[in-house]
Amino acid sequence: MDFRLTEDQEALRDGVRSFCEGRFGLERLDETARAGGFDRGLWAELASMGVFALRQPESDGGVGLGMADAVLVFAELGRRLIPGPAIWSHLAAGLVPGAGAGETVVGGVDTADGEPVLIEHLAALDALLVVRDDGVERLDPRAVKAEPVASPLDPLTPLHHATALPRGERIGDGALAARLRLEGAALVAAQLLGIAESTQELAVAYAKQREQFGRPIGGFQSIKHLCADLFVRQEMARAVVYAAGATLDQPEVGDPARAVASAKVVAFDAAMKNARACVQIHGGMGYTWEMPPHWYLKRAWVLGASFGASEEHEERLANALA
Repeated sequence: MDFRLTEDQEALRDGVRSFCEGRFGLERLDETARAGGFDRGLWAELASMGVFALRQPESDGGVGLGMADAVLVFAELGRRLIPGPAIWSHLAAGLVPGAGAGETVVGGVDTADGEPVLIEHLAALDALLVVRDDGVERLDPRAVKAEPVASPLDPLTPLHHATALPRGERIGDGALAARLRLEGAALVAAQLLGIAESTQELAVAYAKQREQFGRPIGGFQSIKHLCADLFVRQEMARAVVYAAGATLDQPEVGDPARAVASAKVVAFDAAMKNARACVQIHGGMGYTWEMPPHWYLKRAWVLGASFGASEEHEERLANALA
């Protein structure tokens, strides 16, 4: 299998990166958080670029690409901490009318861990998917009784706490639930890859700029070692995330479940450690609202619990190896 990107894939990645950097600069993080963590204008623009309908057939109005292309796109969304339930709306394309076109904002919860549940972006949702072991249901978000969480970990990811979920319209069986969990984990791993990449770039740029004792701190051996580790972790994460996307598209080359579990474990480790090192290299400034490193660390924590925590995926890998 050739993991090198094609010219079309490079153009797709670069186009999404250019859009994200131009439309959602890091200076807007605090502003967006204060506005509730969701921007419908940005959402409509993402939809017009085909982010949500990326894997829908062209005959159904989609772009007709595969998971290998989707992980490239979602890595770019992770690089800029694009807010909103992008993964759930992408997964809902073809299941919920209007999701692929961005007309219906779809969120979701996975009840694998049982109830009560935390629901992301509940106030902004038009539809809520509930993934249960025996199938997938669609709920009207207004039918869910939930209380807002006063101080969510990630300021760009508002949360509501629901003690129970009503039954909804059944739209799929256990096989669909398993597919959504698998594909969702792959897309989360892609966003974690984006965080690992972006924090590496931020840390290196700051190490070149910040001076101590008359020289850039990047010239000190301890900082060099940190930056080298940042780079190695992002490269490892990129390899496994790309492999997961390719394996989902071509399951005959390997075990998709094992590939996705590997991607989630390695990408989460890379995102968390790179974000922490980025904060460390920035020093005390890294913890302030004006600087972006702490935003990445908080998003990495949130994504780490989405579509299965690392411990769950590690257990799956151990069982597969056994």
